[in-house]
Amino acid sequence: MKTVAIISQKGGSGKTTIAVHLAVAAVQAGRNAAIIDLDPQASSAKWSDRRDAELPVVLSAHASRLPHEIKRVEETGGDLVILDTAPHSDSAALDAAKLADLVLVPCRPAILDMEAITNTLDLIRTTKTPVFVVMNAVAPQGNEGKEAAEAIAELDVGVCPVQLVNRIAFSRALITGQTALETEPAGKAADEASQLHAFMCAHLNL
Repeated sequence: MKTVAIISQKGGSGKTTIAVHLAVAAVQAGRNAAIIDLDPQASSAKWSDRRDAELPVVLSAHASRLPHEIKRVEETGGDLVILDTAPHSDSAALDAAKLADLVLVPCRPAILDMEAITNTLDLIRTTKTPVFVVMNAVAPQGNEGKEAAEAIAELDVGVCPVQLVNRIAFSRALITGQTALETEPAGKAADEASQLHAFMCAHLNL
């Protein structure tokens, strides 16, 4: 089983949106995927409550229970687990990064997010887990995302070539416990989510 942690110390970076889209993409690809929601706000869990489909399973857990919950997913036949972490929690993020095979760090191309990402990266680097920054909520026009990605690359970290554009389809789908992959499968948001899933799988050797 592979484990992916979505980590950012900055609130509102898009961790849950990315987590649920990756999990649904994995399910659509035939995987038994689960999400472990470590955020006290329980955004992934609330999304699951609004959802009709059985998969992906979403479990709420405290960081101290994380190893047990990951083991439980594996024992019940899970082959991919995505950790949706809380902002402003160094210890929980560190635990998640240590247990992950891959860490994805969402970052909006805004100055406050760019400044905050350094602390997140410094924390993850101590674990030696492979990490990539994912540019999220990028403006659909202009060079904002490209310039932000270039600036982050100077921090000596990998930047995912797939950028998620600020599209209403991403947020609108969450209202009904779905993703853009399900509500607008032929849309641009779904295509971006699929590309991000393919990127994740390539780095997990799936």
